[in-house]
Amino acid sequence: MKQKLFTGAGVAVITPFNTNTSVDYASLGYIINNLIERGVDYIVLLGSTGEASTISKSEQNMIIEYSTEIINSRIPLIVGCSGNSTQSVISRIYEIAKYKIDGILSVAPYYNKPSQQGIYEHFKLISTSSFCPVIIYNVPGRTASNITAETCLKIADTCKNVVGIKEASGNMEQFMTICHNKPEDFSVLSGDDMLNLPYMLLGADGAISVVGNIFPSEYAKMIHLAYDKDFDTALKIHNLLFNFTRLIFREGNPAGIKAALQYLGYCDNILRLPLMPVSGNLYNEIANEIQTILAIK
Repeated sequence: MKQKLFTGAGVAVITPFNTNTSVDYASLGYIINNLIERGVDYIVLLGSTGEASTISKSEQNMIIEYSTEIINSRIPLIVGCSGNSTQSVISRIYEIAKYKIDGILSVAPYYNKPSQQGIYEHFKLISTSSFCPVIIYNVPGRTASNITAETCLKIADTCKNVVGIKEASGNMEQFMTICHNKPEDFSVLSGDDMLNLPYMLLGADGAISVVGNIFPSEYAKMIHLAYDKDFDTALKIHNLLFNFTRLIFREGNPAGIKAALQYLGYCDNILRLPLMPVSGNLYNEIANEIQTILAIK
């Protein structure tokens, strides 16, 4: 049996911006180093948390190049590469093949709402075209295009370069169907911070987290404990982070996590339009919850 390539505690990293909305590379480097030093297993760049849809290809290339230098092969790097045109996604994969990337995260085609056969054919072609392993990403709340359990399993069985799924449908039956029927070397990763621990109990191989940007040690420990079947201890961490998790998603991602990172001095609280910072009231709630967690842990 082939070894699963991506398991454990992954983090979907934000893209910090300066006040003029240019990329803040110094803060990005600090955040990445902090994640590695605090025990996360792999990093995901340029996803929805990283505001990839507002970042030009040339900027994305610079972010990838800079991040590979910072990471320096210490842990795997996965890069988001998505779109609703199959050929455009493949062309983009060819463009970034020159960088030291360990995996691609590719979301289900959005907006044009393809059939399940169209979704399958999309990922089949990406699988055969990619220079590195692919994780598919199912987040119908953003894409309006659900990858059903049946389609996911068909991809897992026939597209050998697709090595896992980041599942964020919120559909427990769908999630369990995938876990129950997938190939042994296919990773099922939680894509919903609120459900990370429940999904681990149901058979997930790990998670790709937003909360991990601000509490990487606690998040990684929770996932590692759950992976080792110590769910009682993991539940204590889940409960510690529960209210914070709820708050950071209240007005959208990554607005909440950027507010938290700014409060602790990691980066400025800057997003690119059409995204906006959280309201003042929510910012204060997030800050108060951080103080509560820091006082307990």
